[in-house]
Amino acid sequence: MQQKSKLFLQALKYSIPRLGKCMQKQHLNHYNFADHYYNRIKLKKCHLTKCLQDKPTISELARNIPSRSFSCKDFLPIQQENKDSLSENMDAFEKVRTKLETQPQEEYEIINAEVKHGGFVYYQEGCCLVRSKDEEADNDNYEVLFNLEELKLDQPFIDCIRVAPDEKYVAAKIRTEDSEASTCIVVKLSDQPVMEASFPNVSSFEWVKDEEEEDVLFYTFQRNLRCHDVYRATFGDNKRNERFYTEKDPSYFVFLYLTKDSRFLTINIMNKTTSEVWLIDGLSPWDPPVLIQKRIHGVLYYVEHRDDELYILTNVGEPTEFKLMRTAADTPAIMNWDLFFTMKRNTKVVDLDMFKDHCVLFLKHSNLLYVNVIGLADDSVRSLKLPPWACGFIMDTNSDPKNCPFQLCSPIRPPKYYTYKFAEGKLFEETGHEDPITKTSRVLRLEAKSKDGKSVPMTIFHKTDSEDLQKKPLLVHVYGAYGMDLKMNFRPERRVLVDDGWILAYCHVRGGGELGLQWHADGRLTKKLNGLADLEACIKTLHGQGFSQPSLTALTAFSAGGVLVGALCNSNPELLRAVTLEAPFLDVLNTMMDTTLPLTLEELEEWGNPSSDEKHKNYIKRYCPYQNIKPQHYPSIHITAYENDERVPLKGIVSYTDKLKEAIMEHAKDTGEGRRPPGSREHS
Repeated sequence: MQQKSKLFLQALKYSIPRLGKCMQKQHLNHYNFADHYYNRIKLKKCHLTKCLQDKPTISELARNIPSRSFSCKDFLPIQQENKDSLSENMDAFEKVRTKLETQPQEEYEIINAEVKHGGFVYYQEGCCLVRSKDEEADNDNYEVLFNLEELKLDQPFIDCIRVAPDEKYVAAKIRTEDSEASTCIVVKLSDQPVMEASFPNVSSFEWVKDEEEEDVLFYTFQRNLRCHDVYRATFGDNKRNERFYTEKDPSYFVFLYLTKDSRFLTINIMNKTTSEVWLIDGLSPWDPPVLIQKRIHGVLYYVEHRDDELYILTNVGEPTEFKLMRTAADTPAIMNWDLFFTMKRNTKVVDLDMFKDHCVLFLKHSNLLYVNVIGLADDSVRSLKLPPWACGFIMDTNSDPKNCPFQLCSPIRPPKYYTYKFAEGKLFEETGHEDPITKTSRVLRLEAKSKDGKSVPMTIFHKTDSEDLQKKPLLVHVYGAYGMDLKMNFRPERRVLVDDGWILAYCHVRGGGELGLQWHADGRLTKKLNGLADLEACIKTLHGQGFSQPSLTALTAFSAGGVLVGALCNSNPELLRAVTLEAPFLDVLNTMMDTTLPLTLEELEEWGNPSSDEKHKNYIKRYCPYQNIKPQHYPSIHITAYENDERVPLKGIVSYTDKLKEAIMEHAKDTGEGRRPPGSREHS
């Protein structure tokens, strides 16, 4: 958290007063429905001062790559008359820093991945992989299994742990804060635990046990951000390691998932719009995999298993939204799929969890969260509307067939535990004191009307006792790509901003996934401009309903969200005072025409193919931030770029800032504003 707060404070300096740049860097996931399979986390209470002083959180470590920053101070010298304003900005900067570093109340800290298996909990403590008795997991009584420092990596951390069925081995994926490359280590569990093997560049991995009671580790190998190869390995006296599957299509990505009952290992092969799944029998892992259904363009499906039946979450059929189907495990092809459960329109399936007698669906509908509990014995359905403050789920690892635990969170409210108990048929929430933020702040769900009449949902947070909201600063968040929801997990920095009088707004524009698969489809390829129109409509609606004004409005985004932000800066800069971007994607056209880059082929389903399709090329030119820079007034812009980032090339960001600098200087020369920085103009 200490490093993240530095980035936050750095952004405060170079944009408007008290601007908080604290967007979590989570680039272009290859799959969002399956995210929780590999990055399960636990939250524990702590003091905020401890959060700021201790090791970074796992999500921060994942993207704390050495960076270069570009800000408005690099573009033009500051006028003498602006010195007072700069002094006010620095006072506000110091004020927020003091709050972040000294705030005494209880908050939450995200800690590293942990797994419960048998009577033990496996997790990271300091630089060690450790295990402790379940009931002693929060104490200091633990056994060290492996010291991460032996790998001679810079600040290593564990982001995934898998334990072999009989606890003879444990495997852990280890990464560093300056790279996405990962190493999987296998530790033999004995009186003296010892590292049995180490595999580089592992993406996903799972254990199964074969007919001879031998543990088999399946894992995928990732090269240049592409994951196409699947291996299986054994250890001990019968050590072997072999590749048995290679995906030939470079636009697809492979990952592994073990069904919750451990009956099947699934090999999932997918791109942004199409998937294909193969089954490895958990009882016969050396047999050839069985194909469920050959890939059909535009059809996505994911698989779970229970009592010799496959439960398939898929978008096949009309409407092209996710629906739940099932079929016998020995007849898995699509012609045998029977419709089991359909979702309401404009519903996002966040997750699915299987239990002995129940299937639990975690849903987002009309920007509110729901849990649907389906009784598998009688096909009964119970729909539970969750508290209106909740904006996101955090899934819990769970092997208890009687309970379904999960957590709810919001950007300003720490996670709270909930448990659905199947026997009682009720949802129970964690007892204890109510977070004071519930009384001092409000959460609003509003809608904006886009140019084509489409309703665009927004989520707004502000202090309850705020007077004259039009004079309060506004921080707008947007993403709008890959069918991914805006990240609305808890962040102490965001809570501080609301406490300090800020309004936070999250715009769920087309191209994201908040309203289901069609919401994504309506904002990709030759419909990307819908997302831009939605963002513009959201900001104008906020201002029109009395939430701040252009001169007090900042816009923030990371990665692909930079496309919409950069496009808005070109098309309607008067809506904003400042912009802060983290590793933004700004040069869409040139990037998508360079097929040597790791993700270009994989991204064709999202952005189009400008190399071979003139229609796609001309359309990208219409919104690409780099292509549309022109001499005009721009808001203050702060950009953080990552030197070793394989996903968003630094070259494109540097080219963008150079071109932007030239345009700003040309505009300043033509208008006589040569010593006025971007964003210093007063807005009406």
